[in-house]
Amino acid sequence: MNESQLAHLNWLVLSSTAVVSLFLGALFHRSHFCTMGAVSDVVVMGSFDRMRQWALALAVAIFGFGCMAYAGLINPLQSIYATKDLLWFSSLLGGLLFGWGMVWASGCGSKTLVRLGAGNLKALWVLLVMGVVALSAMKGILAVGRVQYVDAMKIELPQGLFAGEWLSHYLSIPLQVGMLVAACTVSVLLLVWILKDQNFITLHNVLTGVLVGLVICVVWWISGVLGHGMEHPETLEEFFLATSSRKMEALSFTGPVALTLDALMYFSDGTKRLTIGLISVLGVCAGSFISAWLQGTLKLEGFTNAADMRRHLVGASLMGLGAVLAMGCSIGQGLSGLSTLSLSSLIASLAILAGAYAALQFDLRQA
Repeated sequence: MNESQLAHLNWLVLSSTAVVSLFLGALFHRSHFCTMGAVSDVVVMGSFDRMRQWALALAVAIFGFGCMAYAGLINPLQSIYATKDLLWFSSLLGGLLFGWGMVWASGCGSKTLVRLGAGNLKALWVLLVMGVVALSAMKGILAVGRVQYVDAMKIELPQGLFAGEWLSHYLSIPLQVGMLVAACTVSVLLLVWILKDQNFITLHNVLTGVLVGLVICVVWWISGVLGHGMEHPETLEEFFLATSSRKMEALSFTGPVALTLDALMYFSDGTKRLTIGLISVLGVCAGSFISAWLQGTLKLEGFTNAADMRRHLVGASLMGLGAVLAMGCSIGQGLSGLSTLSLSSLIASLAILAGAYAALQFDLRQA
């Protein structure tokens, strides 16, 4: 592959991501798919419909990732979630902080992008604060304490963090088979719980869950298949185009929001480049804007009072720090990470749900 072909492939990866993220932004806006909203519905109204939507999206993403791994299209060990060290404390603490933060910020990173696209100026405030805090935790002053004290609390797991790796190790089967068996098992268990409630089975609920899950799979394919090459023309090494980690990635939003701010502020220094994460951030926001404009619901909104602004400030800060500690947000770990059946993603996702539940219970007691 020469440089011209590489540039064309990079453009293809980014343009494909743009199309998918535009669709996802419109889908999020029309369907009201939201992790925080799902937890809120359970706590406040006792409704599990949006939680089952989320579980259905996860089941589809898990099954899709497992099938791609089994077919040899992707190598799970080349994903951003493939590590030997379990950063259990980072995942736990980060998840709790992010979960609490997304309640006080009125939504996670993806929901905030959707709200901004629909005209909510509070979401702009949340994104700016979240991005700055996340960037500080990734590269700035908060990164020092994170690396020295929080990330230092880890456990080395020789068999890896993926459930498929565990099956491969203990059952002496190929990794591809282990990934597929684990994916099928977990997907079936999720479907049993999802379909347990017959009232959930409506076109809106099923279509929303399936489409969100398929988007996660498509981004895995874009990053791990379309953007994957065996020999870079300059380094002669295997590569993944347009990823900030130089590994295979899927959707995540908090870290990419931070890197988008970084790219906008330092664009002229020549070292910044377009990535899947950056394009997905812009695409989801633009998709929501188009959807709201066509629907006739585009409307500017702001803070009602200073207390509301302070609450969102704290929530956004907790989300920014929490997502970096947990190595992902409710989408980055909750759907993309869990689609690999990573133990780290499981800890982070459960902690996010627990943090959101705790924040909602706190608010109800203060009301």
